[in-house]
Amino acid sequence: MLIWEFGIWDLKISNIMAKIKITQVKSGIDRPERQKLTLKALGLTKMNATVEVEATPQIVGMVRKVHHLVKVEDVKG
Repeated sequence: MLIWEFGIWDLKISNIMAKIKITQVKSGIDRPERQKLTLKALGLTKMNATVEVEATPQIVGMVRKVHHLVKVEDVKG
């Protein structure tokens, strides 16, 4: 299980999209409205909520914008 490190990672998206598991670990309260809307767009509405999505460039960009509020893991299989 790989937990992504956001300081140094470079995600290369292949033809077969990898699935990632995104878990909200910090609250969106007292955050800018754009970050709240990004969490909502990712499907994260509550603390410790988890979603599995394909790692498209759009999703990866959204995760980068709220990386301090979420935990990202690769999904095997």
